[in-house]
Amino acid sequence: MKDRSNTTPLRGLGLDLVPIDTIMLALRRDANAACAWLTPTEIDTLGTRAESVETLAGRIAAKEAVVKSLGCGFDDEVAWQDITILADEYGAPRVRLTGGAAAAAKRIGVRCVLVTITHAGDYAAAAACAMA
Repeated sequence: MKDRSNTTPLRGLGLDLVPIDTIMLALRRDANAACAWLTPTEIDTLGTRAESVETLAGRIAAKEAVVKSLGCGFDDEVAWQDITILADEYGAPRVRLTGGAAAAAKRIGVRCVLVTITHAGDYAAAAACAMA
């Protein structure tokens, strides 16, 4: 079998599943809990939409999937705010890495991270592909 480790653009894959009710409970305990997970720009996009809890759960799942695709986790090096997930003009989620997340990506040769988010019933899920 041919070694493709240097020819494949895929550097990592991450998947995460978040129970929406867990996020709802966190917000009931602390109305500002979203500030721990999201950047100010992301918070601004949540607004007062009825589905904002579902959107928040999706963003959290996406950020978890991104760090998994980079082969790291949230720690002293990578903060939640180092990853920004925003919708493009067509509504598709796009990833922007800064700080520790950008450094982790650079270490493994990642140029971009692709992400998809879905909601089904009581869960939000996301998958991320770290690409060279």
